[in-house]
Amino acid sequence: MAKKSPWPLIAMALWVAALALAPVTLGNYEVRIAISIAMFTALALSWNIIGGFTGYPSFATAAFYGIGCYVGALAQRAGVPAALAWLAAAAFVGGVSFVLGAIVLRLKGHYFAIGSIALVDISRLVVSSWGEVTGGGNGLNVPLLEGRPPEVSALVLHVMLGIVVLAFLANVLTDRSRLGFGLRCIEQNEDAADMVGIDTTRYKIAAFVLSAIFPGAVGAVYASWVGYIDPTDSFDILTTVKVPVMAMLGGAGTLLGPVVGAVSFVLLEELFWANFLEWNRAIMGAIVVALIFFLPGGILKLDWRAILRRQPRRKAAERKAG
Repeated sequence: MAKKSPWPLIAMALWVAALALAPVTLGNYEVRIAISIAMFTALALSWNIIGGFTGYPSFATAAFYGIGCYVGALAQRAGVPAALAWLAAAAFVGGVSFVLGAIVLRLKGHYFAIGSIALVDISRLVVSSWGEVTGGGNGLNVPLLEGRPPEVSALVLHVMLGIVVLAFLANVLTDRSRLGFGLRCIEQNEDAADMVGIDTTRYKIAAFVLSAIFPGAVGAVYASWVGYIDPTDSFDILTTVKVPVMAMLGGAGTLLGPVVGAVSFVLLEELFWANFLEWNRAIMGAIVVALIFFLPGGILKLDWRAILRRQPRRKAAERKAG
């Protein structure tokens, strides 16, 4: 395999270090935004394995995230320490995704996308109907993390960043291993990959499980942070749409694309919420449409060198014209 550039690793390390300093250098509002950025970065990096490398348009992120919320919450209510509850949620979601992946990955293209969306609705219906355990539509109270609010926010941010680092390393190892080669072959032509001896079923299930474990952990940590969850918010279909958009905005199938996309999307969303409360959803929808039509490869797949070379030429042409 060709030697890979170390710059994505260096850039990611610097970005994580800068974000980790937010509780020390910034206020509570900025720390909350940093937590949101870290959370969605982890979700986008997770989706990148199944959606970016493999080319399967998965919309099941909200299902894994919501299941992680409830497993982590139920474990803590049973007396399990928070850290162990988060690990248990990730492990449980990984097992569930293995079983579901063996079923839903038999579908391809639009059928797979519809099937993955159905997983979100089915999960929400199961949680809503199982009221004696999950609280049903009334939701579930989660034991709060101990400490003052700034201390809790700092802890949550650092744990979320830990998940981000693990999700990023999973992307790096996938990209630079036999698994990544197999997934890219599946993305190019799954039938041809199967014909040359690649075990496409095993590779797809591995990608599906990797794309589920980290959202499960994120959901469990988030539940501990907010102290209350309910089926509507935990299995929000909007979450499962936003995550692929973030990855595609930065550049799906790249290492830093989901990171750039998540940061850009969260900051834009925060800007529109603050200044265009009544129109923010319409504006974000317009951005999604523009992304699909005018930026299909994402920000990182643009030829920035060519764009920068054009600027001096344009200025020179304007001077001659003037």
